[in-house]
Amino acid sequence: MTESQIGDHLAFSAAQAPESASGAAEFGPVSYASAGVDIKAGDHAVELMKGSVRRTYRPGVLGGLGGFAGLFALDLSRYPRPVLATSTDGVGTKLVIAQQLDKHDTIGIDLVAMVIDDLVVVGAEPLFMTDYIATGKVIPDRIAQIVAGIAEGCVRAGCALVGGETAEHPGVMGADDYDISGAGTGVVNADAMLSAELIEPGDVLIAIGSSGVHSNGYSLVRHVLSARNLSLSDTPAELGGRSLGEELLTPTRIYAQDCLALIAEVGVHGFSHVTGGGLAGNLVRVLPDSVDALVDRATWSPLPIFQLLAREGGILRSEVEPAFNLGVGMIAVVAADRADAALELLGSRGVSAWRLGEVRAGSGHVRMSGEYADCAF
Repeated sequence: MTESQIGDHLAFSAAQAPESASGAAEFGPVSYASAGVDIKAGDHAVELMKGSVRRTYRPGVLGGLGGFAGLFALDLSRYPRPVLATSTDGVGTKLVIAQQLDKHDTIGIDLVAMVIDDLVVVGAEPLFMTDYIATGKVIPDRIAQIVAGIAEGCVRAGCALVGGETAEHPGVMGADDYDISGAGTGVVNADAMLSAELIEPGDVLIAIGSSGVHSNGYSLVRHVLSARNLSLSDTPAELGGRSLGEELLTPTRIYAQDCLALIAEVGVHGFSHVTGGGLAGNLVRVLPDSVDALVDRATWSPLPIFQLLAREGGILRSEVEPAFNLGVGMIAVVAADRADAALELLGSRGVSAWRLGEVRAGSGHVRMSGEYADCAF
């Protein structure tokens, strides 16, 4: 784990300091600390996060924190024909909400969800993840909170956090600003990979409910808040006593273990992780050219937060649908005779799920029809 390595390529060096005619630095001796990089704070942050990181360890993890690279030994008895899957992502401008509320212990869950749930779409078991945190000033407690969230996400996803980096960027980012990103790796046997070729006419689309806005569309969210002078402390009636800030900071649901259970116990022809681009924009990515996916809007009512945002912002349905998940975070494509078993399994795991539509012969398009239930847009 290399969280203690504060990025020295961004430090303000003595060679960059203004010099007087005598050649001496005009402002006196220059140090890393005077340039804005606090190595001791970085080291302290590492100490604070060690317990969180160790929570994520699973069989296969080698070594510990402090190395230059995370190590993982693949179990070839389980994966004799291994295909590695990898994904990388960030959280986007949802970070602004966390920074405004000064609440940093859940944003890491969002990061894991955005990275790891892309892996299970191809049927891969998530193995490990690494993170990167850039900040204007290393505040150890805050960094530890962020990493604690990442670790919690990894526990929920069943993967290990095996490495990371914290970089201090003084003069480039404000002291309270930060950005996070991550990369994950999973594995699937070559003969068990999910691909478009498995999806066929007659298959059923199973919607798996989202926990809210997840981590996409926040530029539009913040535009609506600003244009309508809405405060994160506001408590609209639709949210049942929750503030806008609480609702918007709800962590992204992590589907990895639910998806793997569906693969193992029910059989799945495909998954679509509903992120940027909305339901149709992501579902089309997993369809072969020989079929269409027919989605019935009447099968669900978009979550209250989406209806609130659409109403307050005057956003047309044509803009809402590609920007938000509207309450569907993952879609499973299963054979028609396995649909009931899929719904039963997801229900037993406490996951909201329903029949969203079906697959028919076509030309690789998603066709949405009907009107949302109990919804104004």
